[in-house]
Formats: sequence, structure tokens, C-alpha cells
Amino acid sequence: MTMIPKPPDRSALEQQQFLKILSREEALARFDAALFPRPIPNEARKLADALGAALAEDVSAPIDVPPFDRSNVDGFAVRSADLSAAGEGAPVRLALNGETIHCGTAPALQVTTGTATPIATGGPLPRGADAVVMVEHTQPSGLDAIDVRRAVSPGQFVSYAGSDIARGEALLRDGTIIGSREIGMLAACGIAEVKVARKLRVAVISTGDELVQPGEALAPAAIYDINGAIVAAAINENGGAAIFLGAIPDDETRLEAAMRRALADADMLVLSGGTSKGAGDLSHRIIGRLGQPGVIAHGVALKPGKPLCLAVCDGKPVVILPGFPTSAMFTFHDMIVPALRKMAGLPPRADAKVSATVPVRIASELGRTEFVMVSLVESEDGLIAYPSGKGSGAITSFAQADGFLRIEALADQMPAGTNAEVTLFTPHVRVPDLVIVGSHCTGLDLVTAALARAGLTVRSIAVGSLGGLAAARRGECDLAPIHLFDDKSETYNAPYLVEGLELVPGWRRMQGIVFRKGDQRFEGLGAKEAVAAAVADPACIMVNRNQGAGTRILIDRLLGGARPEGYWNQPRSHNAVAAAVAQHRADWGMTIAPVAHAANLGFIPFAEEHYDFALVTSRKRRPAVQAFLDALGSDEARTALQRAGFRPASTMRHPSRAT
Repeated sequence: MTMIPKPPDRSALEQQQFLKILSREEALARFDAALFPRPIPNEARKLADALGAALAEDVSAPIDVPPFDRSNVDGFAVRSADLSAAGEGAPVRLALNGETIHCGTAPALQVTTGTATPIATGGPLPRGADAVVMVEHTQPSGLDAIDVRRAVSPGQFVSYAGSDIARGEALLRDGTIIGSREIGMLAACGIAEVKVARKLRVAVISTGDELVQPGEALAPAAIYDINGAIVAAAINENGGAAIFLGAIPDDETRLEAAMRRALADADMLVLSGGTSKGAGDLSHRIIGRLGQPGVIAHGVALKPGKPLCLAVCDGKPVVILPGFPTSAMFTFHDMIVPALRKMAGLPPRADAKVSATVPVRIASELGRTEFVMVSLVESEDGLIAYPSGKGSGAITSFAQADGFLRIEALADQMPAGTNAEVTLFTPHVRVPDLVIVGSHCTGLDLVTAALARAGLTVRSIAVGSLGGLAAARRGECDLAPIHLFDDKSETYNAPYLVEGLELVPGWRRMQGIVFRKGDQRFEGLGAKEAVAAAVADPACIMVNRNQGAGTRILIDRLLGGARPEGYWNQPRSHNAVAAAVAQHRADWGMTIAPVAHAANLGFIPFAEEHYDFALVTSRKRRPAVQAFLDALGSDEARTALQRAGFRPASTMRHPSRAT
């Protein structure tokens, strides 16, 4: 008699229900809350070994680069005033000083009226000189003189101290990936060692009886392990160090032992398969025995990617990706990469996006955020995005697609003809999120630090207050930092605004006369008295500021019509002014108090000026602009500004006026 086998217990084979289907946003929030805040593991590396690493802290420039005013050409250091009348038909003869300045040679002689000093490219500009004439524009006149047939302007062929990098400037930000250009910037500042984020050790385990490693023979019903290789590669692409531990069969004892070993040695564990809660899926059950709090989310309203499991075991993240390759990759890049990069001290991933027209209707499941891979083609009307219909198990759909579009959970379709945003799989150079053009101030770095930490890129271009206003009027920037005093109204900045611009209060900074401590020509005097004494002393050389700078307006108010020695020496930053005085190339100038104190120079207060921002009204609602305004008004920024010697406008009861 043939015995009919008893059917297995249905309860043993019945697939369990997911604990709870969470929205993508809720799952991410829970995972983030369970993992952060946490310290970023870091290590010190020599500059030669830092390539490709992520900085673990902000790096500020310890010196000005260049550290002195230097020549950009081979020629002669001259006083531009001596050559104002020079021309082809009217050469000016200059006597040569008895030294030649090479790179690494400190000048010993002053360039006085009617003289010039031979100087090589990169040589430091001597005292008294404010320009360089190219050797090609001169003719020898005997052994000790030259004839110059071309006039030069102040600052011609001169790179001023700090014109490339200013001392105290935010050189590189925490999270910056160090490439060859960053290596060059660090070396230029004399930095030999940096603190970088240690690469996270991420263990990778594939699970399933059916898996065979590439290179081995396939048994019946077996498949090659795709996820192990692709997940490990994705981890390495995003700043981790993947440790692939192979494929583990569906054996609970062996799998638990492998997971415990992985968590003992690694910072993070990523598995694929074992998330759908079938009878053969074990990983999620083991997690509950590996540490607290355990499973954070099991089941997310994503397509593909619903079976995703997120857990944290005694501080270490454990992720179980869906078994299908496309599902695994989408969920890894969308849900796991942000946490991985944050743990590794890296900036958020910057994905390239383009707009494209979807030519066909795409049906979607209501209640699940859906990612649809697309292939892009060019048409006369722009890009066309064709959806891939191969499903979550097809690795070619992921490998061959150009990018993906997203259908929100509340939509049941994307109609044909929709102009959709497509996220590309290939990276591109990211344009700045916020553009600031105008007067530079070290306080600006303190405010924009919050934006950098939020993953926003900021480009700041120093052209002076008037140059910034012009750029803002032309719509070339979001904000223009300005500090311009109006004599008629005796107020700062507001009188200079035009239609389309509005004033955002920034902070107050003390401008004053800077000099070398112990110089009796300045010690004990007020600003006006000190300038009067300097103007009366022919041997007292000043260093000015560039035209268009708010500081230049203050200097000219003090000088009246006087044009003392050094007036045409016009560097573009406060740091360059301080450097000229500290290095004895000038005796006095005007700068802000924090820069003077940082250079250990004497300082005579003159006027507390208003450093504010002209905001382009049409750009006010841009996210990066709003982020800047939020940062500017934050307690963190106000504290940092006060610590640096500035006075935030929001803390003042009454507006300040220059005196």
C-alpha cells in the first residue's frame, strides 16, 4: 500500500508578516536617531599618505600665502609714480640699486625715488616699491641704470601677501576629500600632517543555500553571488573598506557565528538576503540576540526594496538588504549610503540630476515610494527618459540605465509627458549652492561653516564692497557683503542699496590703525593724531587698501587730500595690510582688530563699521540663501563671531555709527 506523505505543518511554512511597514522617511529618521550623534573614528596621516582620505576637522591657514608681496615676473621693482610719464618716445631712466633679489633672498635696500632693483619671479618686493616692470620693457643704460619706456600701475605684476590664501582663512572643511589640489594647498601652508577620518571597516555577508561565488561551477538551481561583489564595491566607492566574508548557507548556527565575528572586527555589517521572513530566512531573527536596540525597521514602503531591515546592535549598524540585486542596490544607495558616509566623516553624496520628459505612462503602487530606472535619449526638445521594465531581479537594468526617477508614495502613476527629474548614476562637478561676492571677512567663514556641515557648497569671491554691489545688481551672486559709510546720512550700507536689493544686518567690526608694537610714532595716540603724525613724517610708509573697499573709504576720510608714501600700495585684504606692517615693508595701515591681534601688532581703534549683506531679493527664497540666513541668526554663529572679536548685529540694542 502506497503511503501518502503527511503534508508539512502549514504554520511552519507560512510566511510571517512584516513587523510594520514604515515610510521611507520614518525608517531613515529612526535609523539616524539610533546611530547619531557618534564620534567619527580618525587618525593622523602624513601629507604623502593622505591622498583620497576625508578630513576629520576643519583646517585653517596658519600663514598667508604668499607670505610676502612677491614679483610675478622677471624685471625690476620700481615706484610706479616714477614711471607715470614713461613712454616709447619719453623713456625714464632709473638708477639700479646694488642688489638683485632672487627667490629666497630677503631685500636689504629700499627702492627710493628714481631707483629700481632687479628682481626675479617669486622674489620678495623690497621696501618702497609698489610695482614691477618686466625686463622686456626696459633697456640697459650702462652698468648701473635702465631706461623704461612703459608706465606701470600700482600693484602691476605683484602678488600681495595673503592674496592666494589669507592667514586664518578656512583652508579646507571637515569632510573634504583630499586630492592632489588639496595636497598642494596644505603644502603651501607648511602643513605636514592632517587628521583624517579612518575608513570604516564594513563586513559583507551574502546569505542563501543557492549562492555560488564567481569562478566556481554552478550546481543545479544555484546562482552566482552578485550582491556580495556589488555591495562591497559600493561600500568602497563611498569611503568604506569592505571586508567580504563570503556566502553563508541558510544554517542558523553558522550564520550567527559569522555575524558575531563580523561585528567583533568591523564597524558595520551588511548582509543581503534573509529579509523576506520566509522559512529559510534567518538573519532578522539572529539580530535580536546580537545587541540592543536590535531591529529598527523591518519593511519599508519602497519599490523596489520593501523587505529592507535596519538594525543597530550595541552601537554598530546592521543592514539586511533584499536579495534581488536591483532592490539591494537601490535601498543601499538611498537608505544606507547617507548613514555610511556620515559615520565616515564624508560629505553627503552629490548626485547629478537632469530634467527629462517621460514619453509613456508609468503605473505605480499607491502607498510606496517607487524608484524607476530610465535610459536617456536625446531629442530635438531635450532629453527623453524611457523606463526600464526588467524588474528588481535584473542586474542589467541597474547596470545599463543612465539614472532613475522617483514616484512619490501618494501617486498611483506618472502620466505620459511628465517633465521629471532624473538622478544620474554618473557623478558630475557640483556647482556652488551659494555665491557670495563682495568684501571678505574672516567672520564669514564662521557663519558658512554650518552650511558646509549641511552639505551645501559656498563660493566666496572677494572684490570689495562696491564690486560686490555691482555683482548683486547684475544678478551674479546671492549676497554681497558690504561695509560702506555714507557721509551725507552718516549711516552704513543702506544708502547704497538700489531696487531689487535688501539689507541683511551682519556684524560690527572695529577698524583701526595698525602698527608695530613699540613704534613711538604711534604709541599712545588716537587714530586721527597717529595718521597726522605719519603723514608729517616722510620716512613713515603706509600700506593702503584697494579702491572699492569700505576700508579705503575710511582711510581717505582720515587722509583728506594727503597722499603719503605708500598710498598706492593697494592690497585687497586686511591680512595683506597686517603682513606688510609686520614685515617692515610698511609702517602703518588700516585693518580690523581681529587681524591686527592675530599678527601681534599694535592697534588704534578708529570706527566700528557695519559689515552687512546686500541680498538679491529675487534669490531670497533659494534653499541655500535661507540656510545662510538661518545660520547667520543662530546662537552658534553669534557665539563664534563674538569669540573672534566681532559684535553680531542681532545682539545690539542701538545701531552703531562711525566716529
